[in-house]
Amino acid sequence: MKPSVDKKKCIGCGLCASICPDVFEMGADGKSRVKNAAGCAKCDCKRAAESCPAGAISLR
Repeated sequence: MKPSVDKKKCIGCGLCASICPDVFEMGADGKSRVKNAAGCAKCDCKRAAESCPAGAISLR
């Protein structure tokens, strides 16, 4: 799985980073970003994507 964050949709709530800290982090702009796509093997990226209130995370 390869996660990506749509910066236009992201509201900066940080939920993804709390669910998958190995994959997501909050940037200086207050928006989420992928820091390590390979980290999906260690956490639940699917849950992070489904939990995003803005629908900003997609998995390919």
